[in-house]
Amino acid sequence: MMHRAARLFPIVALGLAGASLGAQAAVAPARPAPAASTTPPVDPKIMLVQVALDRLGFGPGVIDGRTGQTLTLAIKGLQTAAGLPVTGTMDPATAQALGKAGVAQPVRDIVLTPADVAGPFVGPIPKKEDAQAKLPALGYQNALEMLAERYHTTPATLIALNSPDTKLVAGTHIRVPDVITNARDYPADAKPEWKATLAGLNVASTQPQADHIVVSKSAKALMVYDAGDKLVAQFPVTTGSSHDPLPLGTWTIYGADTNPKFHFNPKLFWDAKKGETKAMLPPGPNGPVGVVWLDLSKPHYGIHGTPEPQNIGRTASHGCVRMTNWDAARLALMVKPGTKAIFKA
Repeated sequence: MMHRAARLFPIVALGLAGASLGAQAAVAPARPAPAASTTPPVDPKIMLVQVALDRLGFGPGVIDGRTGQTLTLAIKGLQTAAGLPVTGTMDPATAQALGKAGVAQPVRDIVLTPADVAGPFVGPIPKKEDAQAKLPALGYQNALEMLAERYHTTPATLIALNSPDTKLVAGTHIRVPDVITNARDYPADAKPEWKATLAGLNVASTQPQADHIVVSKSAKALMVYDAGDKLVAQFPVTTGSSHDPLPLGTWTIYGADTNPKFHFNPKLFWDAKKGETKAMLPPGPNGPVGVVWLDLSKPHYGIHGTPEPQNIGRTASHGCVRMTNWDAARLALMVKPGTKAIFKA
């Protein structure tokens, strides 16, 4: 189970910038990146499909130029929305539907600015919650991790697109998946910190509005439907475990807690270690619930982000619905208090 998140806490942290891609991967054990010789190759054709799906709102998970279950799931979602045969494989009709994203190339060359590498970064994050609670924030460990989330990918993929020797300093040119958005007209009543989070994750302000959402345990997917019951977006999710199964039924989204603190209560976790005590963890993308918590009418349950985007759909959760930070942030713009959330097997 997950305890309801608390209020926003301002993020401040120590800086770490100027190291190479390879060096920064070495100090980020939470998301290890293999050395250049073992880094998986990036298939540009597959990455182009992933980027287009991401832009259209059918999340392929982390964009890494490789096939896998989340890519198949995303293709099926697009095919369903477009009224095409649902095969999960590319064909001419699906390619035409993807063309609406207007993506010509899978990657874009960008120049790092001083703001891109300024941080603040927190360095390696301790595993124990009591130690995490002492940090000013559970922010990004280094610039490599931050850039990976900003462009919906992994540190390993950025290394593969560039070089382990690439210096992450202002003025450096790097290649990134082309998920960049300039649509940043976020709600006027959104907190400045939340607007910065959305922009930092390349989440466009132009999102479809949800009438209701459906979470499928078997498909490991969250589907967003409009008032006409048309599928308008879909994202891969992690949906519980044998110890804490997804609570099937119809629930209501009460609201969103953005950049939330997290109240760790070992009594709510079956796998808590003996001697662990309650702790209030600071906010940040590396917190247990990531950058946003969508509170549900089911006590202690929510839909939220994660510090481990590459594991979505592949690992278990404590009953909640877990998404990548960028997908969870995107969903937060689609729903509102009162939106129905249907959880099914």
